Amino acid sequence: MKLKAQLTEYIHRGRMLRYITAALMTISILIAHDRDNRAIEFPNIPEYLTLKCDLHMHTVFSDGSVWPDIRVEEAVRDGLDAIATTEHLEYQPWRNDIPHPDRNRSHQLASYFSRDENLMVINGSEITRSMPPGHANAIFIEDANRLILDDPLDVFQEARRQGAFIFWNHPHWISQSPDALVPLSNIHKELIRDGLLEGIEVVNDTTYSDEALQIALDHNLTILGTSDIHGIVDWQYKIPDSGHRPVTLVFSRERTARSIKQGLKNRRTVVWFNNLLIGREEYILPLINECLDITAVRYRKGSSVVSVTISNHSDAEFVMRNLSQFNFYADADLVTIPPHGEKILEVKTLRSPSKFELRFSVLNAITAPGIHPEITLLVNRR
Repeated sequence: MKLKAQLTEYIHRGRMLRYITAALMTISILIAHDRDNRAIEFPNIPEYLTLKCDLHMHTVFSDGSVWPDIRVEEAVRDGLDAIATTEHLEYQPWRNDIPHPDRNRSHQLASYFSRDENLMVINGSEITRSMPPGHANAIFIEDANRLILDDPLDVFQEARRQGAFIFWNHPHWISQSPDALVPLSNIHKELIRDGLLEGIEVVNDTTYSDEALQIALDHNLTILGTSDIHGIVDWQYKIPDSGHRPVTLVFSRERTARSIKQGLKNRRTVVWFNNLLIGREEYILPLINECLDITAVRYRKGSSVVSVTISNHSDAEFVMRNLSQFNFYADADLVTIPPHGEKILEVKTLRSPSKFELRFSVLNAITAPGIHPEITLLVNRR
């Protein structure tokens, strides 16, 4: 009897161990799945696709720390539509270790590694000079080798001959601008005037510049945000902890490199950086309106309070200030709508109208320094 009891206990323990092991494996799979569910998601807007692009990055073929296949894999995991390989033309610290006489090699390898992926790889180079003009990216180039010239102006002109889109990199970088302002020189103004500088980074890596945004608005430049990643994207932006790399959302008529280029040249962009949306009102408002909509309306029985459900179809967490004539039953004037989630507002309508408007200032979006866009949501009791 004693032996039978021991065997029964061993069997029971074995079953429990299997149950515990299975449970732990299930939890591990769920955690792994959640970490892999990192693709950046924003809806399309009327007439345009919303394409997620990172147009400034480095590998060991200039001063980066990784091979081009890592840049491709990171971009695929982040659900990007396009990346640009933008190795430094003049700065090559690893040339003795990785000699590469062909400056297009980084792009060639990245294109090869992306051959089975739904990712566009754009050829580019970083013009790397002291200020002025500082650093600039030329993307959509044909041959990086032809950009290795002594006079920086000649480089810009050669890039233009190749049909490049050229933008000013990190104009507020403290290594070239110790006060972190943007030193807009006569040389920059001439490049802008001659169409040799068409865009400007208002976001670079972990930094943002109000001055760069104002220059973009004043001089009709394309607003861009890039990672300028040299190391590992996951480490730099804490992606496993719900962080995200900065990207430029390009509003494109087609999912092609040519259409992305047209979108950039026509300034159809919004930057997503650290949960902040940055862009011109004509594009940021349609994007927000596609991200948010009212999915349920219900009057609370015996009252004039209306339960309004606002759903969010994007990765952004929206933070909004109430500008409406109505107050809320369970919230103050600040409202937060989680990414891919919803918020139920209890609106005190007083007169029980069949339809009314809710107006908000979107605090995690800016259209100019210190200016937040305003949106209106129509509540219709059906």
